Amino acid sequence: MKGLRLYLIGTALVTLVYLIAQYYKPKPTDWTPTYLKEDKIPFGLFILYQELTAIFPEATVKTTRLPVYNTLKDKSFENSNYLLINGDVKMDEYDFKELIKYMNNGNHVLIAAFQLSDFLQDTLNIQLNSVFNPPNKKGTPINFVNPEARTARGYVFERGLSDQYFSKLDTGRALALGRNSKGDVTFVKYPFGKGALYILPNPQLLCNYSLLNKDGLDYASKLLSHLPPAKTIIFDENNAKGNAEEASVLRVFLKHAPLRWAYYLALAGLLVFVLFEMKRRQRIIPVIEPLKNTSVDFVKVVGKVYYQQRDNGDIARKKISYFLEHLRSAYHVKTTQLDDELLAVVVLKSGVEQELVQQLFKLMNGLDKAAFISDEQLIALNKTIEKFYKQAQ
Repeated sequence: MKGLRLYLIGTALVTLVYLIAQYYKPKPTDWTPTYLKEDKIPFGLFILYQELTAIFPEATVKTTRLPVYNTLKDKSFENSNYLLINGDVKMDEYDFKELIKYMNNGNHVLIAAFQLSDFLQDTLNIQLNSVFNPPNKKGTPINFVNPEARTARGYVFERGLSDQYFSKLDTGRALALGRNSKGDVTFVKYPFGKGALYILPNPQLLCNYSLLNKDGLDYASKLLSHLPPAKTIIFDENNAKGNAEEASVLRVFLKHAPLRWAYYLALAGLLVFVLFEMKRRQRIIPVIEPLKNTSVDFVKVVGKVYYQQRDNGDIARKKISYFLEHLRSAYHVKTTQLDDELLAVVVLKSGVEQELVQQLFKLMNGLDKAAFISDEQLIALNKTIEKFYKQAQ
């Protein structure tokens, strides 16, 4: 027990020291593209979300974690903008139908994503591709088509923030709003009724890393200026966080590295403790059933066999043979002839009444020579022998 206590104390101290070291060590930059409004890491959307009220001063910002269909179904929106920013935007037929109704009523949608669902690409007749740039070189310059937003030298970004473009586009429906230096479209508009759909294939241009740069902030501001002033901004978090009903209990622990490793260490310590206890405790001794006495069962089986054959003569002869063997071993007499001399000796040595011995000898002599023995005769022989055993000394 003392060893177990020392083990638990040692494990707790090691865990505490590790957590303190993890808490105070310099944290490396997290380049994970989360696209979450509360994340201040390079590819979070904290700055953009905080500046939405400055870009749209008269608008009320509302967040949604429901799919587009659930957000817009049976709801009436006017003069609003819908923002979907994520690495991968998933949208099916039902979502897009509600989005079209929403835009036809005069509302506008901005989708910024590296990847679009197959349904969305097929419906809009578009395909996305990337410009290959070596890691040590800056990206391909991009710019706006509108002269009022266009700059003389264009916008150049590192880390491939602006490398994505439309390799296929339905020019009959789409209006190019931005291009790179090679002439590829990098920002597009699809009119729908009174509203429009804007698609940006480089969502990281709206992330913290880009907005902290002067050119990045200028580009994002001009890009969002294509959206009209609105009373409501719907900020979609469904693609980044998932459905509101799918929040995991351990999501917070698994998101942060120190908490995640503390959780793993706790599980490992618990596993080691269980294994240690299993080794220390004595195993349960199995219950061994005693050997069963089968003699009685054997006798019953043999009795049933004889009873089914109905051979009373054989049974009687065996009974007589066993009885004579008893006389020879118990009283040391010869049983060759069942005469008066043997009768007197048996009566003398056994102490059994002379009449019972005479009756028994008479039955044995008669049955030994009989060709047929009935059940009554066999029963009488058995009862007489049993009486002899009870009276014998």
